[in-house]
Amino acid sequence: MPYRFLEEEATADIAFEAQGKDLEEVFRESAEAVMNVMVENLDGIEAVESRTIEVENEQLDLLLHDLLQQLVYYKDAEQLLLRVDRPSMGNADGKWHLRALGRGEPIDLQRHRLIVDVKAVTMHDFRLEQANGGWRAHVILDI
Repeated sequence: MPYRFLEEEATADIAFEAQGKDLEEVFRESAEAVMNVMVENLDGIEAVESRTIEVENEQLDLLLHDLLQQLVYYKDAEQLLLRVDRPSMGNADGKWHLRALGRGEPIDLQRHRLIVDVKAVTMHDFRLEQANGGWRAHVILDI
């Protein structure tokens, strides 16, 4: 499994670790984990609508934070569940840039079994680091 929930770590929040062979994979798997905290069956989210997600930050770990926070924003502002597809990233002019396609659909309570409502991606113990020849993210979500 490319991500796992850390139940023993946070009592009022939800923590997870995501792994990937490269940055794009760990970013995509982190996004999947955030959606899976909110929705029981990720495959039940149909690719009906899409949004281009673009974020930039001087720090690579904060770029991941910004991406995940965008998913929470779309869920809150547009009632839209998005799964991240084809993230691409690079570093130019001292900033990391990420562009990804978010595909999904509006929340449908008849079809989407919602688990919890993620309010925010916290900075508490937030980490993105190289590990075992790939990358690992550690994230705590405020629910």
